[in-house]
Amino acid sequence: MRRAAVAVAAALALVATAGCESVDITVGSPTAAPPDGSADGSGDGSAGQASALLDQLTVASAGSMRGYSRDHFPHWSSAGSNCDVRDTVLERDGTAIELDGCNVVGGQWLSAFDGESFTDPGDLDIDHIVPLANAWRSGADEWDDDQRREFANDLDRPQLIAVSASTNRAKGDQDPSQWKPPNRDYWCQYAQDWITVKHYWELSVTEPEKAALADMLTTCP
Repeated sequence: MRRAAVAVAAALALVATAGCESVDITVGSPTAAPPDGSADGSGDGSAGQASALLDQLTVASAGSMRGYSRDHFPHWSSAGSNCDVRDTVLERDGTAIELDGCNVVGGQWLSAFDGESFTDPGDLDIDHIVPLANAWRSGADEWDDDQRREFANDLDRPQLIAVSASTNRAKGDQDPSQWKPPNRDYWCQYAQDWITVKHYWELSVTEPEKAALADMLTTCP
C-alpha cells in the first residue's frame, strides 16, 4: 500500500508548488477514472478486464459496523494554507477553474452521477467511489489508521470524484446492489471504478454487490 502514500505525497507537492505553502489533507474524491482510463490504473480499462478483476475479488458477507468512525479514515488532508485534497479533486475534475491561492472558488463541473452542470464548488461533494463505511465492512476494519488514511486520500486510483452534493448524499454508504448513479450512461465507468478500487485495496464484495457490478458491466459499449 506504499504506492498510495507516494501518490498522495506527489499530488500534495504539485499543489504546494502552485502557490500553497503547507500541507494538510482531509480525504475526498477526485474524478472518475485514472488518466489512462484503465480499470486498475495500468491497463486498457475494458469491461473484460474489469470482469476479470471482479472474479478475483473475495466474496463474503458484509462485516459489522462495530467500532466504525470516519475518524478512523483521516481525510481531506491539507495541501497548503486552507487548501486540501478537496481542492485538488475540484481542480482536476473541472474546467475554467478559478483559484484564490490554491483554493478552488469557481469553475465548471459536470457531475457524472446525474449529468448536472455546476459553476459553484459549494454545490459539489467529493465522493469516495467505495464509501468509507463500506470499506470498513469489507475489510478495512482490520487496517490501521495510517492505511485507512491512504485509502481515504487515494488520488492514484479512481476513488475520488467531484459530483453533485445531492447524489453523493443519496448514495451514502450503499454498494451498487443498493444504489446506482441516476445517469445510466455512467454505470459502465462506475462499475469499473468500484471494482478497480476494491481490487487494489483487497476489499471483499457481497454476492448481491458482485451481481450488480456484473450487470452494470453489461452496459459497457
